[in-house]
Amino acid sequence: MEFGEVIAKRYSCKKYDGSRQVAPETLTQILEAGRLAPTAKNLQEQHVYVLQGAESLEVIDGLTPCRYGAPTVLVVAFDATNVYSYPGGNRDSGIEDAAIVATHMVLAARDAGVDSCWVNNFDPDLAKERLDLPENEEILMLLDLGYAAEGVGPLPNHESRKPLSDTVTYR
Repeated sequence: MEFGEVIAKRYSCKKYDGSRQVAPETLTQILEAGRLAPTAKNLQEQHVYVLQGAESLEVIDGLTPCRYGAPTVLVVAFDATNVYSYPGGNRDSGIEDAAIVATHMVLAARDAGVDSCWVNNFDPDLAKERLDLPENEEILMLLDLGYAAEGVGPLPNHESRKPLSDTVTYR
């Protein structure tokens, strides 16, 4: 698939065919895309947890209504003790680096024919506790992965985009 088609065709899937699991080699391709994502100072502070077991998915269902039956959920976290601190000391690279990693995986999933949904409708601190993640890690997002149920497609507003003139300023 051409890159332009990948970004145009990707949408947030809201209902999965739970009987179809992502093949291990396809999942590895998606995870590899995240591994190759750029991070500030190449710190690679991301940590991705692959949840596929019934018990793990039950934990996710207790944290958010937004699993939508996906057979795989990736938890994208980062090591908050291994981030680049920006000059001024008010920001660091953890959230943005994890977001770049997640975006690479979302696009790799679409390229592989796998549907996804970026989920942020959950309490990250509660998720960290229930998933028993290390103290130094913070969760950025959950990424549903799977194949859309029959008849499911993008929401009606999927193609609605502001013109560049509303979102870009040349100076």
